Amino acid sequence: MTIDINSWNIIKDVFIQAQKANMHVNIASVSKEGIPNITPIGTVFLNDDRTGFLFDVFSQQLAENLNQNKNVCISAVNSSKFFWISSFIKGQFSSYPGVRLYAELGKLRPATEDEKLRVNTRIQSLKWTKGSKLIWSDFTHVREFNVHDYRWVQYPHMLNHLA
Repeated sequence: MTIDINSWNIIKDVFIQAQKANMHVNIASVSKEGIPNITPIGTVFLNDDRTGFLFDVFSQQLAENLNQNKNVCISAVNSSKFFWISSFIKGQFSSYPGVRLYAELGKLRPATEDEKLRVNTRIQSLKWTKGSKLIWSDFTHVREFNVHDYRWVQYPHMLNHLA
Protein backbone atom coordinates (compact mmCIF):
# COMPACT_ATOMS: atom_id res chain seq x y z
CA MET A 1 0.00 0.00 0.00
CA THR A 2 1.28 3.44 -0.84
CA ILE A 3 0.77 6.02 1.88
CA ASP A 4 -0.12 9.37 0.33
CA ILE A 5 1.39 12.57 1.74
CA ASN A 6 -1.89 13.75 3.29
CA SER A 7 -2.33 10.46 5.19
CA TRP A 8 1.33 10.56 6.26
CA ASN A 9 0.91 14.06 7.68
CA ILE A 10 -2.15 12.95 9.67
CA ILE A 11 -0.24 9.87 10.87
CA LYS A 12 2.63 12.10 12.06
CA ASP A 13 0.22 14.37 13.96
CA VAL A 14 -1.51 11.43 15.68
CA PHE A 15 1.90 9.90 16.45
CA ILE A 16 3.18 13.15 18.01
CA GLN A 17 0.07 13.52 20.20
CA ALA A 18 0.38 9.91 21.37
CA GLN A 19 4.04 10.35 22.27
CA LYS A 20 3.28 13.58 24.15
CA ALA A 21 0.66 11.78 26.23
CA ASN A 22 2.56 8.53 26.80
CA MET A 23 6.23 9.50 26.40
CA HIS A 24 6.65 6.29 24.38
CA VAL A 25 5.20 4.05 21.69
CA ASN A 26 5.10 0.25 21.63
CA ILE A 27 6.92 -1.87 19.09
CA ALA A 28 5.72 -5.43 18.56
CA SER A 29 8.09 -8.08 17.25
CA VAL A 30 8.10 -11.88 17.15
CA SER A 31 10.83 -14.27 18.29
CA LYS A 32 12.09 -17.26 16.31
CA GLU A 33 9.89 -19.41 18.58
CA GLY A 34 6.85 -17.35 17.51
CA ILE A 35 6.52 -15.59 20.86
CA PRO A 36 5.33 -11.97 20.56
CA ASN A 37 7.14 -9.21 22.43
CA ILE A 38 6.15 -5.59 23.06
CA THR A 39 8.98 -3.08 23.52
CA PRO A 40 8.13 0.41 24.80
CA ILE A 41 10.48 3.00 23.27
CA GLY A 42 10.30 6.74 23.87
CA THR A 43 12.75 7.77 21.20
CA VAL A 44 10.89 7.02 17.97
CA PHE A 45 10.84 9.75 15.31
CA LEU A 46 8.96 9.99 12.02
CA ASN A 47 10.49 11.73 9.01
CA ASP A 48 8.68 13.44 6.13
CA ASP A 49 9.26 10.58 3.65
CA ARG A 50 7.34 7.68 5.28
CA THR A 51 10.42 6.59 7.18
CA GLY A 52 11.59 7.00 10.73
CA PHE A 53 14.22 6.02 13.22
CA LEU A 54 14.51 5.01 16.84
CA PHE A 55 17.33 5.10 19.32
CA ASP A 56 18.04 1.51 20.29
CA VAL A 57 19.83 1.24 23.62
CA PHE A 58 18.00 -1.14 25.97
CA SER A 59 15.85 -3.26 23.66
CA GLN A 60 17.66 -6.61 23.87
CA GLN A 61 14.63 -8.77 22.98
CA LEU A 62 13.70 -6.55 20.03
CA ALA A 63 17.27 -6.79 18.71
CA GLU A 64 17.20 -10.59 19.04
CA ASN A 65 13.84 -10.84 17.29
CA LEU A 66 15.06 -8.71 14.38
CA ASN A 67 17.64 -11.39 13.57
CA GLN A 68 14.77 -13.60 12.34
CA ASN A 69 12.14 -11.12 11.27
CA LYS A 70 12.64 -7.40 10.60
CA ASN A 71 8.90 -6.67 10.37
CA VAL A 72 7.39 -4.84 13.33
CA CYS A 73 4.20 -3.07 14.31
CA ILE A 74 4.64 0.31 15.98
CA SER A 75 1.57 1.27 18.00
CA ALA A 76 0.99 4.86 19.10
CA VAL A 77 -2.18 5.59 21.10
CA ASN A 78 -3.10 8.93 22.62
CA SER A 79 -3.85 8.19 26.28
CA SER A 80 -4.37 11.81 27.31
CA LYS A 81 -7.28 11.96 29.76
CA PHE A 82 -8.31 15.34 28.35
CA PHE A 83 -8.41 13.89 24.81
CA TRP A 84 -10.61 10.96 25.88
CA ILE A 85 -12.94 12.88 28.21
CA SER A 86 -13.54 15.67 25.69
CA SER A 87 -14.10 13.06 22.96
CA PHE A 88 -16.71 11.26 25.04
CA ILE A 89 -18.46 14.52 25.93
CA LYS A 90 -18.60 15.56 22.25
CA GLY A 91 -19.45 12.04 21.08
CA GLN A 92 -16.62 12.08 18.55
CA PHE A 93 -12.87 12.15 18.37
CA SER A 94 -11.21 15.35 17.14
CA SER A 95 -8.56 13.13 15.52
CA TYR A 96 -7.77 9.46 15.36
CA PRO A 97 -6.97 8.15 18.85
CA GLY A 98 -4.06 6.10 17.57
CA VAL A 99 -2.30 4.45 14.68
CA ARG A 100 -0.45 1.20 13.98
CA LEU A 101 2.48 1.44 11.63
CA TYR A 102 3.70 -1.68 9.85
CA ALA A 103 7.38 -1.28 9.17
CA GLU A 104 10.68 -2.99 8.57
CA LEU A 105 13.49 -2.11 10.97
CA GLY A 106 17.04 -1.75 9.68
CA LYS A 107 20.38 -2.58 11.20
CA LEU A 108 21.85 -0.69 14.12
CA ARG A 109 24.05 2.19 12.95
CA PRO A 110 25.68 5.28 14.49
CA ALA A 111 23.29 8.21 14.89
CA THR A 112 23.80 11.31 12.78
CA GLU A 113 24.26 14.73 14.40
CA ASP A 114 20.72 15.69 13.27
CA GLU A 115 19.26 12.57 14.92
CA LYS A 116 21.14 13.31 18.14
CA LEU A 117 19.84 16.88 18.06
CA ARG A 118 16.25 15.64 17.65
CA VAL A 119 16.47 13.31 20.64
CA ASN A 120 18.21 15.92 22.79
CA THR A 121 15.46 18.41 21.96
CA ARG A 122 12.83 15.87 23.03
CA ILE A 123 14.46 15.06 26.38
CA GLN A 124 15.63 18.61 27.16
CA SER A 125 12.97 19.36 29.79
CA LEU A 126 13.99 16.35 31.90
CA LYS A 127 17.73 16.42 31.24
CA TRP A 128 18.46 17.82 34.72
CA THR A 129 16.98 14.77 36.50
CA LYS A 130 18.95 11.85 37.90
CA GLY A 131 16.81 9.38 35.95
CA SER A 132 17.46 11.22 32.72
CA LYS A 133 21.19 11.03 33.25
CA LEU A 134 20.96 7.31 34.02
CA ILE A 135 18.71 6.39 31.10
CA TRP A 136 19.28 8.97 28.37
CA SER A 137 23.00 9.59 28.45
CA ASP A 138 24.05 7.02 25.86
CA PHE A 139 22.04 7.80 22.73
CA THR A 140 24.55 6.93 20.04
CA HIS A 141 22.91 4.32 17.77
CA VAL A 142 19.68 4.19 15.82
CA ARG A 143 17.67 1.85 13.67
CA GLU A 144 15.93 3.31 10.64
CA PHE A 145 12.58 1.97 9.51
CA ASN A 146 10.42 2.13 6.41
CA VAL A 147 6.68 2.22 6.92
CA HIS A 148 4.87 0.11 4.34
CA ASP A 149 1.34 0.15 5.74
CA TYR A 150 -0.79 1.53 8.57
CA ARG A 151 -4.10 1.04 10.34
CA TRP A 152 -5.96 3.57 12.44
CA VAL A 153 -7.12 2.71 15.94
CA GLN A 154 -10.86 2.92 15.38
CA TYR A 155 -14.00 3.11 17.47
CA PRO A 156 -17.40 2.77 15.78
CA HIS A 157 -19.50 5.93 15.39
CA MET A 158 -16.97 8.31 16.99
CA LEU A 159 -14.85 8.58 13.83
CA ASN A 160 -17.50 8.85 11.10
CA HIS A 161 -16.69 12.53 10.47
CA LEU A 162 -13.00 11.68 9.79
CA ALA A 163 -13.67 9.04 7.14
